[in-house]
Amino acid sequence: MMKKKKIRVTVVFNGSEENSAIDPLDIISETAVKEEAEDVFKALQEQGYIAERAVINHFPSDFIRIAESKPDVIFNLCEGYRGSARYEMHVAGIWELLGTPYTGNTPLTLGLAQNKALTKNLFEVHGIPTPAYQVFSREPRECLLDYPLITKPAEQDASLGITPHSVVHDFSSLQKRVTELLEKYQQPVLVEEFIEGREFNIGILGETSQRILPISEISFAALDENQPHITSYEAKWLPDHPLYQRTPAICPTEVDEDLEERLQKIALKVFTLLNGRDYGRVDVRVDAEDHIFVLEFNPNPDISAGAGFANAARAAGYSYSEMIHYLINEALKRQAV
Repeated sequence: MMKKKKIRVTVVFNGSEENSAIDPLDIISETAVKEEAEDVFKALQEQGYIAERAVINHFPSDFIRIAESKPDVIFNLCEGYRGSARYEMHVAGIWELLGTPYTGNTPLTLGLAQNKALTKNLFEVHGIPTPAYQVFSREPRECLLDYPLITKPAEQDASLGITPHSVVHDFSSLQKRVTELLEKYQQPVLVEEFIEGREFNIGILGETSQRILPISEISFAALDENQPHITSYEAKWLPDHPLYQRTPAICPTEVDEDLEERLQKIALKVFTLLNGRDYGRVDVRVDAEDHIFVLEFNPNPDISAGAGFANAARAAGYSYSEMIHYLINEALKRQAV
């Protein structure tokens, strides 16, 4: 009997860009991808794959090297290129051109989700509730929204630019914060009405038959009264920071049956609308009257072994290596079509 050919998988991730103009704190999420790649690499080995890692730092040489190695599957963990998150969709586009099966979302989905204002336009057109918003490309001259507001870069991910100072309560504070973000990130600023209440993350796994993972909730119970109840960059990426330690994710969380059903339904609607595939996370806020407001869709969220998505998958009955194996199978199914 012939032995079954072992599948070769290349785990591809973006290198961190050394640039004195970039705030060192802002590249922590980018450098964390290396740890994520190591977790995935070990899980692939555990599942019996022939695994290797490849970092993307230089075009075209790094891409040529990967193409010439001819892996059976590319496990795509690239969240940008040379310090710019806006190139995330372009990297996935190269895998499309190579014709090699790869994990995760398509270039179109990655691009749509990164443009937060465009995504919110789509939400409104399709009846998906989202906080009222405005987009500013220069210092505001007027604001039509009701305070408090939250400010964030309109084309960033990983909570970049979101800090405890992001929530503002008057026009002068809004002007100051928008100007700071415009200068720092050189892109439009999204300003939303801040929804006070609970924050949930709903993970979805799969493509042809999506599975909604147990709902996770960010607990704000340990925050001081004067601290805004938000998931800031510090709370997401700096384990030693008090905001990280005081905003744990609880999964599965306790929600009543009606709210759980509505959260699942709206998350699946978002995932379908943006052509999500393989894995993604929908972030929402729920106010005191249990009204749901979708904040954003996060395609290809962090799937390191200790991240929220992996914890939700475990709550659904998948071990970490089983989840990684599942994603490889999804990519290989597309090759067979």
